[in-house]
Amino acid sequence: MDGRNDQSTVDVESGERRRPSAIRSGGVVTWATVDGPLGVSWEEAEGYAKRFFLWGFACLPLLWAVNCFYFWPVLVSKASPSSPPSFSRIRHYVVRSSIGFIVFAVLLTGWALTFAIGGEHLFGPVWKELVMYNLAEKLQLTGWM
Repeated sequence: MDGRNDQSTVDVESGERRRPSAIRSGGVVTWATVDGPLGVSWEEAEGYAKRFFLWGFACLPLLWAVNCFYFWPVLVSKASPSSPPSFSRIRHYVVRSSIGFIVFAVLLTGWALTFAIGGEHLFGPVWKELVMYNLAEKLQLTGWM
């Protein structure tokens, strides 16, 4: 083997050779991340996908969107026989992140539209207690100026 067709890369820090995180199936190359050949290995990608998914539950649902974007190649491709074992585990986290982000986006949009469109017509006299724009008047902070 003369090294011209070798697709492994050398890790600069450790000096060990590792294969890039790509799946070749039917002539199409699928990478674990949107970084392509610059991305992380499949094992590292699984750790990142899991962390993004779990941290999304800690009131950071935008990490679910980041997870979907970063692992877009995994999200849109199907597992093939040549897929590494971590492909299905990464896909598990990314699909659930996409579901979580869609639910979050629908709830946030519904909440925003309810207050923007409905307003006082929808909530009646309770509206004055729900809104925050008259908070200074409620706490009598406007009389000192």
